[in-house]
Amino acid sequence: MSTNRFETRLGLSGRRPVKSHGYVNPKLVRGSTVLYPNCADRREIGKRRLEQAEIYGLYGTETHFALESMIAEIEGGTHCQIVSSGLAAITVPLLAYLKAGDRILVPDSVYGPTRRFCDATLSKFGVTTTYYDPMIVERDLRAMLTAEAKVVFVESPGSHTFEVQDVPMICRVTHDFGGKVFMDNTWGIRNFIPFSHGVDVSIQALTKYIGGHSDIILGAITVASEEDWSWLRAGALDLGQYASPDDCWLALRGARTLNVRLDAQEANALRIAEWMSTRPEVQKVLHPALPSCVGHEFWKRDFSGSCGLFGVVFQPDFDYQAVVAMVDSLQLFGIGASWGGYESLALPTSFTITRSRNTGEFGGEMLRLQIGLEHVEDLIDDLVAGLAVLRSQQRTHVASAPCFADEMLDLYGNEPKI
Repeated sequence: MSTNRFETRLGLSGRRPVKSHGYVNPKLVRGSTVLYPNCADRREIGKRRLEQAEIYGLYGTETHFALESMIAEIEGGTHCQIVSSGLAAITVPLLAYLKAGDRILVPDSVYGPTRRFCDATLSKFGVTTTYYDPMIVERDLRAMLTAEAKVVFVESPGSHTFEVQDVPMICRVTHDFGGKVFMDNTWGIRNFIPFSHGVDVSIQALTKYIGGHSDIILGAITVASEEDWSWLRAGALDLGQYASPDDCWLALRGARTLNVRLDAQEANALRIAEWMSTRPEVQKVLHPALPSCVGHEFWKRDFSGSCGLFGVVFQPDFDYQAVVAMVDSLQLFGIGASWGGYESLALPTSFTITRSRNTGEFGGEMLRLQIGLEHVEDLIDDLVAGLAVLRSQQRTHVASAPCFADEMLDLYGNEPKI
C-alpha cells in the first residue's frame, strides 16, 4: 500500500501515474467479445482468470479493474471483486464458500435481505443458520461454535438498530475454531479497516457512499489473502456475476470525492444526533459515536469516524402513525430506500426489524435518518416542524406490523437494503 495519506490515495487509485499523457479519468470500456491474434494467445490468457486480464467481458474490463483496485485500496485489502449489487456482495461469497452441512452464525441485527437469503436460499442447499446476539461475549460465542460453523457473519453497526459489535474478538475466536469472518462494512467505509481487525471478507454496497449520488446499483467484495481470492473469484465467475461498466465508471467518479462528502455528512449527522438527543420527544439516539448507542466503546476503539446514518427511538407516548405523520410532513427529507447519497432521507423502521432472539426491544417507535449535504440548520428547522406534527398526534392506536413492511415488500418484491 502507498505511504500517501488517504485523501491522496483516493485521488490516485485506479489511475495511471499523475504525469502520464492523457485524460485525468480512466476511460469507460464496454465489451463482451475479446479478439486474439491466434488460438495460442487465447489459450494462454485463459489461464489468467484470477488476474485483472481482459479475457472476456464477464471477467471485467479496464473500467472494472480500476474500480476494483480503488476499493481494495480503501478497504485495506489486496483483491476486490465488483458485483451487480450490495445484496450480491453478500450472497456471492456465501454461495461460493459454504456447502451442504455447513453452518453460518449471523447477528440478530442483520440487514433483512441477508436474513431472508439465509433462511430461504441457503437452507435449500443444506446450510444451517444460527442467529446470535450482536453483543455476544467471548464465552457465549465459543459455546456456539462447532466444527460445522464455517462462517461467522458480522454487520457492525447493525441494520436499523446500530449496535457496534466486538469484531476483533469475534475474529479471534472464530479463527480459533478454523472459521472465517465475513463482514458487511458498508456503514464503516473509510472509517473501519476490516483486515486490520481480523476480518477475512469485507462486503460493500457501493450504491451507498462510493456512488454518492443515488444513481447506481453496485457491490464489492474485498479480501486480503490469495487463498480467499482464489475461491471468491472462481465463485463469482461461476455464478455469472457482472456489473455494468457504466456504473463502475460512475462509482470511480463518485469515489474521488468520498472523503470530503463523508466528512461533511459525518459532521452534519453528529450535529443533528446530538440535538435530537436533547429533545423531549426522543427516548434514545442510536448513533455509534454517542454513548447512548450499544457498543459505543467498540466504536471508540475500532473506528476512525462515523457517517451520516443513524436511528432514533421516540418516547412511548408516540405511536407508529404519529411517526408517519411526522415523516410525511418533512420538506427536506425524502422518503425512500437506500442511503449514502447527497440527499437527506427519513424512514420509519419499527416494522422492518426482524429478530429471532430477545435482542430487539427498544421501548418506542423508531426512525432512521440519512443526513445529506444540505445545510445542517435547514435540516434542523425541518425536523423542528416535523416534531411539532409528531406532538400533535394523539396516541389512539398502535398500527399492526403489515402497515409498513408489506408496502416495502410489494414495492420491491423483496426488502431492499434501506
